[in-house]
Amino acid sequence: MPNRTEYKCIIFDMDGTLTQTNQLIYDAFNHIAERYLHKRLTPQEIIAYFGPPEKDAVQNMIGPEHIDEAMAEYYRFYNDRHDALASLYPGIIDILRFLHAHNVLVALCTGKGRTTTDISLELFEIERYFDITITGDDVEEFKPSGEGIRAITARFGLLPEQVLMVGDAVADVLAARDAGTDVASVVWDSYGKADVLHLNADYLFENVDAFFAWLKSLYSQSGDDR
Repeated sequence: MPNRTEYKCIIFDMDGTLTQTNQLIYDAFNHIAERYLHKRLTPQEIIAYFGPPEKDAVQNMIGPEHIDEAMAEYYRFYNDRHDALASLYPGIIDILRFLHAHNVLVALCTGKGRTTTDISLELFEIERYFDITITGDDVEEFKPSGEGIRAITARFGLLPEQVLMVGDAVADVLAARDAGTDVASVVWDSYGKADVLHLNADYLFENVDAFFAWLKSLYSQSGDDR
C-alpha cells in the first residue's frame, strides 16, 4: 500500500462508483435492442459493448444506418427513466461535500458520453462538486487508456503521485496504472468484482462507509466537516 498522506486530487469514475446506474443503462440498451434488433440482451451481452461512450457502443450493436435516431431515443429513455432506475449510493454526497470542504480537487473521469453524464450530474444535483469532468467524448483513447487521467493532471499541473483514481472496474485500474497514479478499487456494486480483485489495486474498499472513513483519516488535519 502506498505511503501517502493526502492526495491533492481525487478522480472518480461514475457508473458503479458514485451512481447506481447499471439497471438504467441495461434498460436503455434493451430499449434500443428491442426497437432495432427485435430482441433483448442479457446484462453480460450489454457489458460486452462497454468501453466507448454510448453512441459508439450502440452503433456497434445496431449498425450505423439508424444511429442518430437511435441515440435520440436512447437519451430520451435515459432522461425519462433516470429518477425511477438510478440513484446515488448512500454516503456519496457526504464524501463529495467532505472533499470540497477540505479543498481537495475533485474530478470525474467516465467512459460515459457527455450527454448522459450531464443528465446524471444535473438530476443528482452533484455537478457543482466537480472541478473538471472528462467523458468518453472528450478523449481519443478510452479507458483502459490513461488519457483522461492525464488530461486532468495536466489541467491542474499535478504530478501523478498527487492523484488518486477511484473506480469499480478493471478499466479504472488499468487506466490509473497507465497514467502513473494510485488507484482505489471500490467494489460495492462492481459488475466485474472478481476480475478487479485479481488486479491488486493500491486500495480496496467493499463499502462506501469504509472508503469515507479512510478519507477522513487522510484529511483529518485540514479544513472542516461542513
